Amino acid sequence: MLVLLIEDHRLLAETISDYLLSENLEVDYAATGLQGLELATQNTYDALILDINLPDIDGFTVCQRLRQQYGLDVPILMLTARDQLQDRLQGFAQGADDYLVKPFANQELVARLQALVKRNRGQVVNKRISLGDLTVDTGTQQVWRAGQEVVLSPTSFKILRILMREAPAIVSREALQNEVWGSDTPDTDALRSHLYNLRKALNQPNQAELIQTVKGVGFKLLAY
Repeated sequence: MLVLLIEDHRLLAETISDYLLSENLEVDYAATGLQGLELATQNTYDALILDINLPDIDGFTVCQRLRQQYGLDVPILMLTARDQLQDRLQGFAQGADDYLVKPFANQELVARLQALVKRNRGQVVNKRISLGDLTVDTGTQQVWRAGQEVVLSPTSFKILRILMREAPAIVSREALQNEVWGSDTPDTDALRSHLYNLRKALNQPNQAELIQTVKGVGFKLLAY
């Protein structure tokens, strides 16, 4: 999981970052709202931790711009020392997904982040989802096409699940690699190899190609 932390209190930011790293979560850091906006719109994150009281533009404004101006649906967890209902309601109104009041336990912060990311990825409950003649069971990691079971490796299943979740939108190569491998992306062109194997497994004779390569942009899953 790659998280963007937007927090102007450097000591608190270091404490949060160190704990997230100890839990195997990667962290990018911004000390101001404008820096956070720049990072959030230039990179792909699994979640944002956003403080309200920032030195330039406040967290409410950052959240509003990310949702309305840039159309980002990344989960946003807001941090604040304000324990007033009106502040929490304002945060939710601007597009925040969750709210944590300072001081808080780092364990709760991580638990809330993980819950938000799972919900955003459609992994809250085990269920079957379908797109055209393709069906995926996110609990058992089984796949069927036109009623016939398709056997996939764990990595191929993860790639398919991401493409299916985002369909019909295009998923960039960078976003796909980041979600599958994080910062441990293999040096070789592993994505190309896994996509080849995935296509081979999904496309039996006389079946249409499900995964389309959009040259220079990324990949998308088509429904038939």
